[in-house]
Amino acid sequence: MSAVGHNSGDILPSDAQNMLKSYVERIERLNEEKAEIAEQAKEVFSEAKGNGFDTKVLRKLISIRKMDRAKWKEEQAVLDLYAHAMGLDLF
Repeated sequence: MSAVGHNSGDILPSDAQNMLKSYVERIERLNEEKAEIAEQAKEVFSEAKGNGFDTKVLRKLISIRKMDRAKWKEEQAVLDLYAHAMGLDLF
């Protein structure tokens, strides 16, 4: 019995073909939705920039809000340690 492969000439059973097609189509739809959402987020950042906000800082703030509080505190402490070692006073 040969294994199913791209060069074997074997064809997937029709139920497997239908499942595969369904998965591919669902992923394609999700990727389209993701692209639309990314475009909307880009527009919001552009609007914020137009109103004088620093979008780089906004992105960092969003990143921080996603973090676990303890992880953020640890990152802040390491940053402070490294900055102090470099002679910088950040906070």
